[in-house]
Amino acid sequence: MSDDGFNMSLRKYLKRVGVTSQQAIEEATRTARDTGKSAPVEARMVLTIDGKEVNVVEGQITLGESE
Repeated sequence: MSDDGFNMSLRKYLKRVGVTSQQAIEEATRTARDTGKSAPVEARMVLTIDGKEVNVVEGQITLGESE
């Protein structure tokens, strides 16, 4: 595969990951707020390629205006 083809494929995949991840995060945080939670929620994203875990990103997402 050419570099251009690879880059285009990667960008399409990352765009899909970004959009679907944001939708899932918004839904989960909306549910948390609706149930009265105000503290930040813990988030964890795992990247797996060909069945092998290659990267994990963990962090907190604030539910309120500022914390």
